[in-house]
Amino acid sequence: MARRSDTAVVKIGTSSITDAEGVVDRSMVAKLCDEVAALRSSGRRVVVVTSGAIAAGLPELGMGGAMRPKDPVTLQAVSAVGQGALIRTYREELGRHGLVAGQVLLAPLDFFVRAQYLHARGTLNRLLDLGVVPVVNENDAIADDEIRFGDNDRLAALVAHLVDAATLVLLTDTPGLFTADPRMDSEASLIEEIIEIDKELEGLAGSAGSVRGSGGMASKLAAAKIASWSGVRTVIADAGRAGVMVDSCDGAPGVGTVVHARDSDLGARRLWIAFAVGSAGRIVVDAGARRALEERRVSLLPAGVVQVDGTWEAGSAVEVCDPSGAVFAKGMVRHDSALLRAHMGLRTPDLPEGMAHEVIHADDLVVLPA
Repeated sequence: MARRSDTAVVKIGTSSITDAEGVVDRSMVAKLCDEVAALRSSGRRVVVVTSGAIAAGLPELGMGGAMRPKDPVTLQAVSAVGQGALIRTYREELGRHGLVAGQVLLAPLDFFVRAQYLHARGTLNRLLDLGVVPVVNENDAIADDEIRFGDNDRLAALVAHLVDAATLVLLTDTPGLFTADPRMDSEASLIEEIIEIDKELEGLAGSAGSVRGSGGMASKLAAAKIASWSGVRTVIADAGRAGVMVDSCDGAPGVGTVVHARDSDLGARRLWIAFAVGSAGRIVVDAGARRALEERRVSLLPAGVVQVDGTWEAGSAVEVCDPSGAVFAKGMVRHDSALLRAHMGLRTPDLPEGMAHEVIHADDLVVLPA
Protein backbone atom coordinates (compact mmCIF):
# COMPACT_ATOMS: atom_id res chain seq x y z
CA MET A 1 0.00 0.00 0.00
CA ALA A 2 1.17 3.53 -0.75
CA ARG A 3 2.38 5.79 2.04
CA ARG A 4 -0.05 8.36 3.46
CA SER A 5 1.90 11.17 1.80
CA ASP A 6 1.11 9.67 -1.60
CA THR A 7 -2.70 9.75 -1.35
CA ALA A 8 -5.32 12.49 -1.23
CA VAL A 9 -9.11 12.37 -1.16
CA VAL A 10 -11.10 15.33 -2.45
CA LYS A 11 -14.83 15.80 -1.99
CA ILE A 12 -16.95 18.28 -3.89
CA GLY A 13 -20.58 18.98 -3.07
CA THR A 14 -23.68 19.35 -5.20
CA SER A 15 -23.86 23.13 -4.77
CA SER A 16 -20.32 23.47 -6.15
CA ILE A 17 -20.79 21.46 -9.36
CA THR A 18 -24.40 22.18 -10.37
CA ASP A 19 -26.38 25.31 -11.16
CA ALA A 20 -29.72 26.33 -9.63
CA GLU A 21 -31.63 24.00 -11.97
CA GLY A 22 -29.45 21.04 -11.04
CA VAL A 23 -27.56 20.92 -14.33
CA VAL A 24 -23.95 19.83 -13.96
CA ASP A 25 -21.66 22.85 -14.31
CA ARG A 26 -19.14 21.49 -16.76
CA SER A 27 -16.64 24.25 -16.06
CA MET A 28 -16.49 23.40 -12.35
CA VAL A 29 -16.01 19.69 -13.05
CA ALA A 30 -13.31 20.65 -15.57
CA LYS A 31 -11.55 22.80 -12.94
CA LEU A 32 -11.70 19.97 -10.42
CA CYS A 33 -10.26 17.53 -12.95
CA ASP A 34 -7.50 20.03 -13.82
CA GLU A 35 -6.61 20.08 -10.12
CA VAL A 36 -6.68 16.28 -9.93
CA ALA A 37 -4.31 16.15 -12.88
CA ALA A 38 -1.96 18.60 -11.16
CA LEU A 39 -1.92 16.43 -8.04
CA ARG A 40 -1.26 13.33 -10.14
CA SER A 41 1.64 15.13 -11.82
CA SER A 42 3.14 15.75 -8.39
CA GLY A 43 3.22 12.00 -7.79
CA ARG A 44 0.12 11.68 -5.64
CA ARG A 45 -2.75 9.21 -5.92
CA VAL A 46 -6.19 10.87 -5.86
CA VAL A 47 -9.71 9.74 -5.02
CA VAL A 48 -12.64 12.00 -5.91
CA VAL A 49 -15.81 11.83 -3.81
CA THR A 50 -18.57 13.63 -5.63
CA SER A 51 -22.15 14.57 -4.91
CA GLY A 52 -24.61 15.64 -7.58
CA ALA A 53 -26.28 12.48 -8.92
CA ILE A 54 -29.78 13.46 -7.80
CA ALA A 55 -29.35 17.09 -8.83
CA ALA A 56 -27.93 16.08 -12.22
CA GLY A 57 -30.85 13.76 -12.90
CA LEU A 58 -33.62 16.27 -12.14
CA PRO A 59 -33.43 18.33 -15.37
CA GLU A 60 -33.32 15.21 -17.54
CA LEU A 61 -36.69 14.24 -16.09
CA GLY A 62 -38.16 17.76 -16.17
CA MET A 63 -37.98 18.07 -12.37
CA GLY A 64 -35.44 20.86 -11.94
CA GLY A 65 -35.81 23.97 -9.82
CA ALA A 66 -39.22 24.34 -8.17
CA MET A 67 -40.34 21.02 -9.64
CA ARG A 68 -37.89 19.05 -7.47
CA PRO A 69 -39.78 16.16 -5.81
CA LYS A 70 -39.61 15.63 -2.07
CA ASP A 71 -40.36 11.93 -1.66
CA PRO A 72 -37.23 9.80 -1.20
CA VAL A 73 -38.30 7.01 -3.54
CA THR A 74 -38.55 9.39 -6.49
CA LEU A 75 -35.27 11.06 -5.56
CA GLN A 76 -33.56 7.68 -5.45
CA ALA A 77 -34.92 6.89 -8.91
CA VAL A 78 -33.73 10.28 -10.17
CA SER A 79 -30.22 9.54 -8.87
CA ALA A 80 -30.05 6.46 -11.10
CA VAL A 81 -30.52 8.75 -14.10
CA GLY A 82 -28.20 11.48 -12.86
CA GLN A 83 -25.32 9.20 -11.86
CA GLY A 84 -24.75 8.18 -15.47
CA ALA A 85 -24.57 11.80 -16.61
CA LEU A 86 -22.29 12.69 -13.71
CA ILE A 87 -19.72 9.94 -14.27
CA ARG A 88 -19.74 10.58 -18.02
CA THR A 89 -18.73 14.19 -17.38
CA TYR A 90 -15.90 13.11 -15.08
CA ARG A 91 -14.67 10.54 -17.58
CA GLU A 92 -14.55 13.11 -20.35
CA GLU A 93 -12.88 15.84 -18.29
CA LEU A 94 -10.29 13.52 -16.74
CA GLY A 95 -9.74 12.04 -20.20
CA ARG A 96 -8.47 15.44 -21.40
CA HIS A 97 -5.48 14.81 -19.14
CA GLY A 98 -5.03 11.21 -20.18
CA LEU A 99 -6.55 9.99 -16.90
CA VAL A 100 -9.09 7.21 -16.50
CA ALA A 101 -12.06 7.53 -14.13
CA GLY A 102 -13.47 4.51 -12.33
CA GLN A 103 -16.97 4.73 -10.83
CA VAL A 104 -17.32 3.37 -7.29
CA LEU A 105 -20.69 3.45 -5.51
CA LEU A 106 -20.56 2.75 -1.78
CA ALA A 107 -23.07 2.16 0.99
CA PRO A 108 -22.63 2.29 4.78
CA LEU A 109 -22.54 -1.50 5.06
CA ASP A 110 -19.38 -1.44 2.94
CA PHE A 111 -17.70 0.06 6.02
CA PHE A 112 -19.72 -1.59 8.76
CA VAL A 113 -19.43 -5.22 7.61
CA ARG A 114 -15.83 -6.37 7.83
CA ALA A 115 -15.83 -8.51 4.67
CA GLN A 116 -17.35 -5.71 2.59
CA TYR A 117 -14.94 -3.18 4.09
CA LEU A 118 -11.94 -5.29 3.06
CA HIS A 119 -13.41 -5.77 -0.42
CA ALA A 120 -14.02 -2.03 -0.85
CA ARG A 121 -10.51 -1.23 0.37
CA GLY A 122 -9.00 -3.77 -1.98
CA THR A 123 -10.94 -2.45 -4.97
CA LEU A 124 -10.07 1.19 -4.33
CA ASN A 125 -6.40 0.50 -3.77
CA ARG A 126 -6.19 -1.68 -6.87
CA LEU A 127 -7.77 1.09 -8.94
CA LEU A 128 -5.18 3.51 -7.56
CA ASP A 129 -2.37 1.06 -8.29
CA LEU A 130 -3.61 0.86 -11.89
CA GLY A 131 -3.40 4.63 -12.22
CA VAL A 132 -7.18 5.09 -12.23
CA VAL A 133 -8.91 8.02 -10.49
CA PRO A 134 -11.76 6.47 -8.46
CA VAL A 135 -14.87 8.67 -8.57
CA VAL A 136 -16.91 7.74 -5.50
CA ASN A 137 -20.52 8.49 -4.60
CA GLU A 138 -23.06 7.01 -2.23
CA ASN A 139 -25.24 4.40 -3.90
CA ASP A 140 -28.32 6.64 -3.63
CA ALA A 141 -30.49 4.52 -5.95
CA ILE A 142 -30.69 1.64 -3.47
CA ALA A 143 -29.68 3.28 -0.18
CA ASP A 144 -31.75 2.39 2.88
CA ASP A 145 -33.11 5.54 4.54
CA GLU A 146 -32.41 3.97 7.94
CA ILE A 147 -28.77 3.18 7.13
CA ARG A 148 -27.10 5.78 4.95
CA PHE A 149 -24.36 8.38 5.12
CA GLY A 150 -26.76 11.33 4.87
CA ASP A 151 -24.15 13.43 3.08
CA ASN A 152 -20.94 12.74 1.21
CA ASP A 153 -18.72 14.60 3.68
CA ARG A 154 -18.85 11.65 6.07
CA LEU A 155 -18.44 9.24 3.18
CA ALA A 156 -15.31 11.12 2.09
CA ALA A 157 -13.84 10.92 5.59
CA LEU A 158 -14.41 7.17 5.72
CA VAL A 159 -12.93 6.75 2.24
CA ALA A 160 -9.87 8.73 3.36
CA HIS A 161 -9.43 6.20 6.16
CA LEU A 162 -10.04 3.33 3.75
CA VAL A 163 -7.20 4.33 1.40
CA ASP A 164 -4.87 5.54 4.18
CA ALA A 165 -4.86 9.10 2.82
CA ALA A 166 -2.66 11.90 4.11
CA THR A 167 -5.10 14.68 3.27
CA LEU A 168 -8.85 15.04 2.90
CA VAL A 169 -9.94 18.15 0.98
CA LEU A 170 -13.58 19.16 1.46
CA LEU A 171 -14.45 21.64 -1.28
CA THR A 172 -17.39 23.95 -0.72
CA ASP A 173 -18.67 27.38 -1.78
CA THR A 174 -17.00 29.27 1.10
CA PRO A 175 -13.31 29.74 2.03
CA GLY A 176 -13.70 27.65 5.20
CA LEU A 177 -15.05 28.01 8.74
CA PHE A 178 -15.45 31.58 10.04
CA THR A 179 -15.63 32.98 13.55
CA ALA A 180 -19.17 34.13 12.67
CA ASP A 181 -21.47 34.17 9.66
CA PRO A 182 -19.67 36.57 7.27
CA ARG A 183 -23.00 37.42 5.68
CA MET A 184 -24.18 38.85 9.00
CA ASP A 185 -20.94 39.98 10.65
CA SER A 186 -18.47 42.13 8.72
CA GLU A 187 -15.77 41.38 11.29
CA ALA A 188 -15.99 37.60 10.87
CA SER A 189 -12.61 36.06 10.08
CA LEU A 190 -11.48 32.76 8.66
CA ILE A 191 -10.36 30.12 11.16
CA GLU A 192 -7.22 28.84 9.45
CA GLU A 193 -6.18 26.11 11.89
CA ILE A 194 -8.04 23.73 14.21
CA ILE A 195 -6.20 21.40 16.56
CA GLU A 196 -9.30 19.95 18.25
CA ILE A 197 -12.96 20.19 17.25
CA ASP A 198 -15.01 21.13 20.30
CA LYS A 199 -18.60 22.14 21.05
CA GLU A 200 -17.83 25.82 20.50
CA LEU A 201 -16.54 25.19 16.98
CA GLU A 202 -19.48 22.93 16.21
CA GLY A 203 -21.75 25.78 17.31
CA LEU A 204 -20.03 28.13 14.87
CA ALA A 205 -20.65 25.69 12.03
CA GLY A 206 -24.43 25.77 12.50
CA SER A 207 -26.56 23.41 10.45
CA ALA A 208 -27.11 25.17 7.14
CA GLY A 209 -26.90 23.41 3.82
CA SER A 210 -28.47 24.38 0.52
CA VAL A 211 -31.52 23.37 -1.47
CA ARG A 212 -29.35 21.36 -3.84
CA GLY A 213 -26.93 19.92 -1.26
CA SER A 214 -27.47 17.86 1.88
CA GLY A 215 -24.40 19.07 3.73
CA GLY A 216 -23.23 22.34 5.20
CA MET A 217 -20.35 23.43 7.43
CA ALA A 218 -21.64 21.31 10.33
CA SER A 219 -21.34 18.13 8.27
CA LYS A 220 -17.87 19.15 7.14
CA LEU A 221 -16.69 19.56 10.71
CA ALA A 222 -18.26 16.19 11.57
CA ALA A 223 -16.35 14.66 8.67
CA ALA A 224 -13.15 16.40 9.72
CA LYS A 225 -13.54 14.90 13.20
CA ILE A 226 -13.85 11.42 11.69
CA ALA A 227 -10.77 12.06 9.57
CA SER A 228 -8.80 13.51 12.46
CA TRP A 229 -9.38 10.42 14.57
CA SER A 230 -8.24 8.20 11.72
CA GLY A 231 -4.98 10.11 11.32
CA VAL A 232 -6.00 12.18 8.29
CA ARG A 233 -5.46 15.94 7.98
CA THR A 234 -8.49 17.82 6.57
CA VAL A 235 -8.70 21.07 4.63
CA ILE A 236 -12.07 22.82 4.16
CA ALA A 237 -11.69 25.23 1.26
CA ASP A 238 -13.37 27.10 -1.58
CA ALA A 239 -13.89 24.98 -4.69
CA GLY A 240 -13.42 28.07 -6.86
CA ARG A 241 -9.98 28.93 -5.47
CA ALA A 242 -7.18 28.55 -8.01
CA GLY A 243 -4.80 25.72 -7.17
CA VAL A 244 -6.84 24.75 -4.12
CA MET A 245 -6.03 21.04 -4.14
CA VAL A 246 -2.28 21.28 -4.64
CA ASP A 247 -2.07 24.06 -2.06
CA SER A 248 -4.16 22.02 0.39
CA CYS A 249 -1.92 18.99 0.05
CA ASP A 250 1.28 21.04 0.15
CA GLY A 251 0.23 22.88 3.32
CA ALA A 252 0.18 26.34 1.75
CA PRO A 253 -0.94 29.04 4.24
CA GLY A 254 -4.37 30.63 3.90
CA VAL A 255 -5.83 27.94 1.67
CA GLY A 256 -8.80 27.34 3.99
CA THR A 257 -9.56 25.84 7.39
CA VAL A 258 -7.08 23.09 8.29
CA VAL A 259 -8.10 20.46 10.84
CA HIS A 260 -5.07 18.57 12.09
CA ALA A 261 -4.89 14.80 12.43
CA ARG A 262 -4.59 13.24 15.85
CA ASP A 263 -1.96 10.69 16.76
CA SER A 264 -4.51 8.00 17.63
CA ASP A 265 -6.15 5.95 14.91
CA LEU A 266 -9.55 4.31 15.29
CA GLY A 267 -10.46 1.39 13.03
CA ALA A 268 -13.09 1.87 10.31
CA ARG A 269 -15.89 0.08 12.15
CA ARG A 270 -15.27 2.02 15.35
CA LEU A 271 -15.10 5.24 13.38
CA TRP A 272 -18.50 4.42 11.93
CA ILE A 273 -20.02 3.65 15.32
CA ALA A 274 -18.46 6.67 17.02
CA PHE A 275 -19.15 9.37 14.47
CA ALA A 276 -21.38 8.26 11.61
CA VAL A 277 -24.31 6.43 13.21
CA GLY A 278 -27.00 8.47 14.95
CA SER A 279 -27.74 7.65 18.60
CA ALA A 280 -31.16 6.24 19.46
CA GLY A 281 -30.85 6.83 23.20
CA ARG A 282 -28.62 6.76 26.25
CA ILE A 283 -27.50 4.22 28.80
CA VAL A 284 -26.32 5.54 32.17
CA VAL A 285 -23.76 3.33 33.94
CA ASP A 286 -22.25 3.43 37.40
CA ALA A 287 -18.71 4.62 38.13
CA GLY A 288 -17.34 1.09 38.32
CA ALA A 289 -18.69 0.22 34.89
CA ARG A 290 -17.15 3.37 33.43
CA ARG A 291 -13.73 2.48 34.84
CA ALA A 292 -13.98 -1.05 33.48
CA LEU A 293 -14.99 0.13 30.01
CA GLU A 294 -12.29 2.79 29.81
CA GLU A 295 -9.42 0.91 31.42
CA ARG A 296 -10.02 -2.69 30.37
CA ARG A 297 -12.15 -2.21 27.21
CA VAL A 298 -14.55 -4.96 28.28
CA SER A 299 -18.19 -5.54 27.32
CA LEU A 300 -20.92 -3.59 29.10
CA LEU A 301 -23.06 -5.90 31.27
CA PRO A 302 -26.57 -5.27 32.67
CA ALA A 303 -25.14 -5.12 36.21
CA GLY A 304 -23.44 -1.81 35.46
CA VAL A 305 -26.53 -0.11 34.00
CA VAL A 306 -28.43 2.27 36.30
CA GLN A 307 -30.71 4.10 33.84
CA VAL A 308 -32.09 3.70 30.32
CA ASP A 309 -33.15 6.82 28.38
CA GLY A 310 -35.02 6.54 25.09
CA THR A 311 -36.69 3.84 23.04
CA TRP A 312 -34.82 1.65 20.57
CA GLU A 313 -34.59 -1.75 18.96
CA ALA A 314 -31.74 -4.21 19.39
CA GLY A 315 -28.89 -3.32 17.06
CA SER A 316 -29.29 0.44 17.48
CA ALA A 317 -26.47 2.80 18.38
CA VAL A 318 -26.67 4.31 21.86
CA GLU A 319 -24.53 6.68 23.90
CA VAL A 320 -23.07 5.55 27.22
CA CYS A 321 -22.72 8.12 29.98
CA ASP A 322 -21.80 8.23 33.66
CA PRO A 323 -24.12 9.39 36.48
CA SER A 324 -23.09 13.02 35.88
CA GLY A 325 -24.41 12.82 32.32
CA ALA A 326 -20.99 12.90 30.65
CA VAL A 327 -21.00 10.82 27.47
CA PHE A 328 -17.82 8.75 27.28
CA ALA A 329 -18.67 5.84 24.98
CA LYS A 330 -20.99 4.72 22.21
CA GLY A 331 -21.95 1.30 20.94
CA MET A 332 -24.36 -1.01 19.19
CA VAL A 333 -26.73 -2.36 21.82
CA ARG A 334 -27.82 -6.04 21.88
CA HIS A 335 -31.12 -5.51 23.74
CA ASP A 336 -34.08 -3.32 22.96
CA SER A 337 -34.74 -0.56 25.47
CA ALA A 338 -37.69 -2.27 27.15
CA LEU A 339 -35.78 -5.49 27.79
CA LEU A 340 -32.76 -3.64 29.13
CA ARG A 341 -34.88 -1.38 31.33
CA ALA A 342 -36.54 -4.44 32.86
CA HIS A 343 -33.22 -6.16 33.66
CA MET A 344 -30.75 -3.34 34.31
CA GLY A 345 -28.63 -3.78 37.41
CA LEU A 346 -28.93 -7.58 37.38
CA ARG A 347 -25.84 -9.78 37.68
CA THR A 348 -25.26 -12.27 34.87
CA PRO A 349 -26.50 -15.36 36.84
CA ASP A 350 -29.79 -13.54 37.49
CA LEU A 351 -30.59 -12.81 33.85
CA PRO A 352 -33.41 -14.77 32.13
CA GLU A 353 -32.37 -17.81 30.15
CA GLY A 354 -31.59 -16.92 26.55
CA MET A 355 -30.91 -13.23 27.22
CA ALA A 356 -27.54 -12.09 25.90
CA HIS A 357 -25.15 -11.39 28.77
CA GLU A 358 -23.67 -8.30 27.09
CA VAL A 359 -25.62 -5.08 26.73
CA ILE A 360 -22.90 -3.88 24.35
CA HIS A 361 -20.18 -6.31 23.31
CA ALA A 362 -16.61 -5.02 23.51
CA ASP A 363 -16.28 -5.38 19.72
CA ASP A 364 -19.25 -3.04 19.26
CA LEU A 365 -18.26 -0.41 21.84
CA VAL A 366 -16.10 2.67 21.31
CA VAL A 367 -14.66 4.72 24.16
CA LEU A 368 -14.97 8.21 22.73
CA PRO A 369 -12.13 10.68 22.43
CA ALA A 370 -11.84 12.88 25.52
